Amino acid sequence: MQKKIHQGHNIKRFREMLGIKQDALAADLGDDWNQQKISLLEQKETIDAPLLQQVAEALKLPVEAIKNFDEEQAIQFISNTINNNDNAVMHGPSLYSYCPTFNPIEKWLEALEENKKLYERMIKEKDDMIYTLQAMLENMKK
Repeated sequence: MQKKIHQGHNIKRFREMLGIKQDALAADLGDDWNQQKISLLEQKETIDAPLLQQVAEALKLPVEAIKNFDEEQAIQFISNTINNNDNAVMHGPSLYSYCPTFNPIEKWLEALEENKKLYERMIKEKDDMIYTLQAMLENMKK
């Protein structure tokens, strides 16, 4: 017996994986949508094809992803393909090892440094804007 795919749950899973809030998805679907309607949609096991197409487009996914995604099968596949002895060797059509070539902490520190530089540029631009506005006010007073 084939397990029935719950399309509403799949919409919710993909929406959450993409970091999209229900309100944002509702806004993408149009004026007659709101957060409550999205919540109800995510509870439906089967969704009409035109609406499913509209939601898939809003999520920038193929309709087939929503129609066919089975979380249990995905978990089963992942657990069957990872060698639990070292968590690095993958089994499949082509054997390969996954060894990151970067240090995640270094990447995190680089991102923090980039954020700091961005913040400093934003403050400088704000200060420049204030200076320009003050100069304009001074010219208007003359």
